Amino acid sequence: MYYGKIRNCDIANGKGVRVSLFVSGCRNHCKNCFQPETWDFKYGQPYTDETEEYIIQLLSEPYIQGLTILGGEPLEPENQRGLIRLLQRVKSEYPEKDVWCYTGYTFETLLRNPLQAKLLQYIDVLVDGKFKQELRDESLCFRGSKNQRLIDVQASLQTEEVVAYNYNPVPRIA
Repeated sequence: MYYGKIRNCDIANGKGVRVSLFVSGCRNHCKNCFQPETWDFKYGQPYTDETEEYIIQLLSEPYIQGLTILGGEPLEPENQRGLIRLLQRVKSEYPEKDVWCYTGYTFETLLRNPLQAKLLQYIDVLVDGKFKQELRDESLCFRGSKNQRLIDVQASLQTEEVVAYNYNPVPRIA
């Protein structure tokens, strides 16, 4: 697995202040993708044990709400084994931190693949679906097009139905 970058103080890709890992490799090739360089599976740097240690260290800060995994496509087969180890470790060492994942796959598709379904056990919020330029909407919170969903993964796994993640932003002071 390769990664393009790690953000240690990200406020754009999930609720609160987050650590974000941008993995490399994507076969979706969405029109007008905001990071087409990440389609290449060898883009950036190899993900190593030292990379994982760095992410774990960044998550130790009390102001960090959680980890966001995006890319590229985090759930491509080439990325799954590296991510399962990382997510298991995050949930073990920081059970109070949440995990968000952005994927072009749909939740329903992920459930049909055993390793992807296993990854879902460690994800709290999933932003699913390919970016579609014709459905682009800048007013949407944490997603780029109207077909993409914010899913409460753990509630969805329990009920066996897609449960929307209820995001309540802090009201702005006028």
